[in-house]
Amino acid sequence: MNAEAAKRQFLEYIEIERGRAVKTVENYDHYLSRFFEQMKIGDVSDITEQHVREFRLWLNRQSGTGNDSMKRRTQNYYMIALRAFLKFLRKRDIAAISPEKIELAKLPERQIDLITSAELERLMRAPKDAFAKETDPHKARSYLRDTAILELLFSTGLRVSELCALNSDIDLTRDELSVRGKGEKVRVVFLSSAAKDSVRTYLKARDDMEEALFVDGRPNKLHRIIPRDVQRHLKSYVARAGITSIVTPHTLRHAFATDLLSNGADIRSVQQLLGHASINTTQIYTHITDSHLKEIHRKYHGKSRG
Repeated sequence: MNAEAAKRQFLEYIEIERGRAVKTVENYDHYLSRFFEQMKIGDVSDITEQHVREFRLWLNRQSGTGNDSMKRRTQNYYMIALRAFLKFLRKRDIAAISPEKIELAKLPERQIDLITSAELERLMRAPKDAFAKETDPHKARSYLRDTAILELLFSTGLRVSELCALNSDIDLTRDELSVRGKGEKVRVVFLSSAAKDSVRTYLKARDDMEEALFVDGRPNKLHRIIPRDVQRHLKSYVARAGITSIVTPHTLRHAFATDLLSNGADIRSVQQLLGHASINTTQIYTHITDSHLKEIHRKYHGKSRG
């Protein structure tokens, strides 16, 4: 079967039947197109293990950031797309090599960006302090908005894309909220009193008719806030709070997860709250509980030896 035709069917399949995000579809298109072009693949039956090996070698020699070669994680994205494509071909009984032939490169243990509880408290307070000193109504509303954003991110562990997709018809009489995450999967997240109060205060200060829960821009030219906007505003509060480490919206998602685990939540519950499809993704947080292991060892080990 023609490789381009098969790719088109695959991309339509993951978008319509698997509910993949448009950005994911675009990325898979890019990864597969690059493989076909570099390995001169015209028909899916042309794909061999030798092609895969040569392509991996080619990827490894491509430049990445700075003077380094392309990161292994990025190389894996290509392999993940190719493996998914081959699985699709097998599902449709189209002759091609087995997807099991695609192995991913081993990666170093992922490091997560964390902030201390003191830094988190200063960060959460930063837009509130700015609001208290502001006399311009438009700027004051932006500080109320950013307070609500920070409280909501920390209360729910939402991805920034999920937060930006929320609408202003949010039901603040309830302590929970249904959100549509990756793969169009719906999960329930829970709102703290601080999060509900800050969102309610922000909505009361709004005088526009925009559907989005969070908006940005000038009063006469508002738009639904986007992740880049959130990151830009967050950066200013990080500076106000005197935090020198890198803090992104995802850092608050990390803070949400680590706060739960350090206070006794089990890993499976945290997985559900974060919307992780695999427990392996949530495992990056298990080091948070390591501090408890020393105490457990001291308390229970070797008592019979006096």
